[in-house]
Amino acid sequence: MSSSEFEKLQDIYTSLYDEVKLIPERVQKCQGEERKRMVRVFDERIGEAEELLQGMDQELFGAPSSFRNPMSTKIRLYRRDLAKLQRDIRSLTGSSGFSGHFGDGRQGIYSAENDQSTHLQSQRGLLIQGTESLNNATMSIERSQRIAAETDQIGTDIIEELGEQKEQLGRTRNRLIHTGENLSRSRKILRAMSRRVVTNKLLLSVIIIMELAILGAVVYLKFFRK
Repeated sequence: MSSSEFEKLQDIYTSLYDEVKLIPERVQKCQGEERKRMVRVFDERIGEAEELLQGMDQELFGAPSSFRNPMSTKIRLYRRDLAKLQRDIRSLTGSSGFSGHFGDGRQGIYSAENDQSTHLQSQRGLLIQGTESLNNATMSIERSQRIAAETDQIGTDIIEELGEQKEQLGRTRNRLIHTGENLSRSRKILRAMSRRVVTNKLLLSVIIIMELAILGAVVYLKFFRK
């Protein structure tokens, strides 16, 4: 899920927390110097835990964006657990006369640091979320720009293609005009040829009639005229 270093720090913190969470119960059972020693041990372990959480905070920035929110949530829960243990120790030491040692000493410092760290962690989480939202918006804008560029290119290609088609239609129209003119000339030629054919037929008919007349005259003169 996360970086290997984050998981390593998390394992160390878990082991340390398992040890620290038993200390309030031991402090409750101890008296005198033994209780003071256990409180000092608790302070030291809390400091170590805070250092581990700070290291986990640093690893949070280098983690993939999809894992940051779960990791940030874990760190907040860890700080909450530490704060609860600190409140438990405060209540125990305050009732036993050690409030001056613990409440005004390192425990108070750790409690203030914990509250501040929790606030910083919350602000850091908001910053990470804002950065992630900004990155998503930037990628969305880039995608929109790419789509717009592709659309513009498609529009340019379509316009060029329409221009080519217009030229082709113009050439086709010119060819149709020329074809119409050729057809007109062909019809004129055919009409002229038709007139010539009719004229030739008339001439041929006249010639045939004249030949028949001449043939009839010859036959008449030869056979019937005495």
